[in-house]
Amino acid sequence: MPFLSEDLIKNIGFKSVGKSIQISDKASFYNPGNISIGDYTRIDDFCVLSAGEGGIEIGRNVHLSVGVSIVGKGKVLISDFAGLSAKCSIFSSNDDYSGEYMTNPTVDTKYTNVTVGDIHIGKHVVVGANSVILPNVKINDGVSVGSLSLIKNDCDSFWIYAGIPAKPIKERSRKLLKLEDNFLSNKI
Repeated sequence: MPFLSEDLIKNIGFKSVGKSIQISDKASFYNPGNISIGDYTRIDDFCVLSAGEGGIEIGRNVHLSVGVSIVGKGKVLISDFAGLSAKCSIFSSNDDYSGEYMTNPTVDTKYTNVTVGDIHIGKHVVVGANSVILPNVKINDGVSVGSLSLIKNDCDSFWIYAGIPAKPIKERSRKLLKLEDNFLSNKI
């Protein structure tokens, strides 16, 4: 996969960009002035980042795998060392599907009932392929989310979650915190 040059990345117009980032030439960005990307982050083919008023803030050493989408009006924060596997979808805005309201952005807002809420993905969170994260969710540090899961509620630190809707399965090891310390001390 070809990555954009540093000059091309700067020309996109991001709010801020860290060092040594890799962005596929097949990724798409909407409202890049509301997107910040930290050091050593990688964004793969066919990712779509559409930042609303809240913006998108991505930490250091984050990986967005093939086909990840992040869309909506709320703020999305993805903390250091997090990873989103292929085709994960993050929605900081969500239509009301009840039939009581109309849906989609082509309809005047007086006819819709859109939920808007911030999403916080903590450090060392890994989200399995094809998972969906809805508005107003905090996935705390160290959480692992199984593939094909629906996250609609907060997740407690260092637990493994899976299912529709996702539920805690078992605790996750904290060994990665020691590995982080070692990694960072060797990186300097």
